[in-house]
Amino acid sequence: MASLNPNEFMQQAVAVLGGAVGVVYLSARLRVPAVVGLVLSGMVIGPSGLGWIEDPQQVEMLAEIGVVLLLFIIGLELSVDQLRELGRPFLLGGALQAGLTFAGAAALAMVWAPSLRTAIFAGMAIVLSSTAVVLKLYDQRRETHTPQGNVVLGVLLFQDFLIVPMIVLTPVLAGTTEATAGELLLRFAGALGAIAAVVFVARVVMPVVLHQLVALRVRELFMLTGLLICLGTAWFTESLGFSLALGAFLAGILLSETEYSHQVVADIVPFRDVFASLFFISIGMLVDLSFAASRLPLLISLALALVVLKALAAFLAVRLTGYPTRIGVIAGLGLAQIGEFSFVLMEVGRANGLLLGDGFQILLVSAVLTLVITPTLVHFAPAAGEKLSRWLNSPPDGLGPNREELNGHVIVVGYGVNGSLLCRVLSEARIPYVVLELNSETVRRARGQGVPIVFGDSTRPDMLHHLGIERAQAIVFAISDAQALERSVPLSRRLAPSIAIIVRTRTVKEIEPLRALGADEVVAEEFESAIEIFTHVLERFHVPRNVIRAQTRVLRGEGYQMLRVPSERRQVSTAVLDALEAGTTDVYRLPTDGALAGRTLRDLDLRRHTGATVIAVVRGEESYANPSADQVLEDGDCLVLVGGHSEIDDAFQFLDRSADGS
Repeated sequence: MASLNPNEFMQQAVAVLGGAVGVVYLSARLRVPAVVGLVLSGMVIGPSGLGWIEDPQQVEMLAEIGVVLLLFIIGLELSVDQLRELGRPFLLGGALQAGLTFAGAAALAMVWAPSLRTAIFAGMAIVLSSTAVVLKLYDQRRETHTPQGNVVLGVLLFQDFLIVPMIVLTPVLAGTTEATAGELLLRFAGALGAIAAVVFVARVVMPVVLHQLVALRVRELFMLTGLLICLGTAWFTESLGFSLALGAFLAGILLSETEYSHQVVADIVPFRDVFASLFFISIGMLVDLSFAASRLPLLISLALALVVLKALAAFLAVRLTGYPTRIGVIAGLGLAQIGEFSFVLMEVGRANGLLLGDGFQILLVSAVLTLVITPTLVHFAPAAGEKLSRWLNSPPDGLGPNREELNGHVIVVGYGVNGSLLCRVLSEARIPYVVLELNSETVRRARGQGVPIVFGDSTRPDMLHHLGIERAQAIVFAISDAQALERSVPLSRRLAPSIAIIVRTRTVKEIEPLRALGADEVVAEEFESAIEIFTHVLERFHVPRNVIRAQTRVLRGEGYQMLRVPSERRQVSTAVLDALEAGTTDVYRLPTDGALAGRTLRDLDLRRHTGATVIAVVRGEESYANPSADQVLEDGDCLVLVGGHSEIDDAFQFLDRSADGS
């Protein structure tokens, strides 16, 4: 890039950005992940494509910054609390997936790899899946908070932790780092000292510095400081003989413990996206299209073999973690691709001589092909999981000796926040219930607390029979898995035609489809929270509680129709709107140690000072409607006020001042 004059640099920049915009636009229209679109754009404008960029090294310097920022953001977003919540999926599931995939991939690579070192390196690169693509697809399908979403997130986070060690080990594996045992020990001790210095600065110095910068309220200064920390730490670790990626990842991990980490992420993300896009484009430029075309059947076969290998390894890992077959299949197919950070590792391997010529091209093109078919795999995964689960027909988990005695009970599907709260209420009301849960760790913990809980999948008829659905009074679905609900609700209706089916869902657009499937009541979280918000707002304006309750009944009684169809809003709530416009009432309780006791309503003259009127005085269990002006007030009396919004506000302020003696 240093050899380019400004005019040539601008031409190259326009070529890169123009080609990327066009190809990524087409990719988005075809629902191809953005990462794939960026790689394809590099292939199109690269040396073997249109030739707009003849030398990929012209953008590699900027691409290197993209890698550094990617790892910095990963470090920032890794939370100890998040890892603790994921537990088994992270530690056990991630370790099993990595180990099984590495063993199978390294063995497969021996077919074409020129050496054992290259095969081992290829196995390392194939272990990684695509965090960006998988989580984006899961978010679009509203599966982020489902059992498969949790286990996939745990495995992906474990892979994120593997990235930096793999990058650091690659030169050692290639044999490019040669030293005696004493030199290696000294270098290791020096590295530990350097890391200790970085930790000290990050824990002791940086919070003070960031606090001072935040106090200045200069956004540009804070943003530049975040970039300085990221790039500076990366440069420092590279100067010690390690990689840029290690320093960036370490800086992110350390800053994640500060209270300013979220703001740093918000400021750095735009830079990360731009430079990371250049990295993926540069990877696409390295693809030799003539080579890929001449060996397309081989590359497609290898890509399919890798998908099968990764899907099978992930399926076994998830099953061994304690999840049922259906979740194992969905998670396995979701993790079956080779991820974006494998490209980072491939570049490091190529630079160190582990992947040269055909080997680099074979692995690179195969990785791109696995990313291309990922949306299709994720789409068909739920159906495949259900079919395999039925075919295997594994026996349901045992509930205990009292299972047959359940009659007129409630089946609660999901033991999260909503499910556990419902179970607590049912227990206090002496209503029998049984819980169905897919998280084995949750089942173990709940059983230790005496909760009647079963490990299993609500999409399986034998599991619902096992819970006595034919004798149950109601079944409540407190889960976030939309695909599971689409199968479980009609299944429950078919097995028990008279049972009450109550479903919790996240969005209001899912209400009508779930009712059509057989649900009696559907509670949408997004509009229940909206109702809660408007209730607090109306209370702040002293709207009578009976009017608020009437408005709430209208919303729920119409199945949220008032909110979903704006044109009907006025017609549905005309009576309520009239009540809102007529005036408001509220209650003011006199403090027990104030200056109002012994005074009369005439003394206060509330109407003249504020415009509000006292229409009743409530004292204990007695009430005095339309009190006279000579009504003497006592400590703890409640004054019922009527008036407009501003008049009620003024009355509260006036009474507060009077109670303080001012």
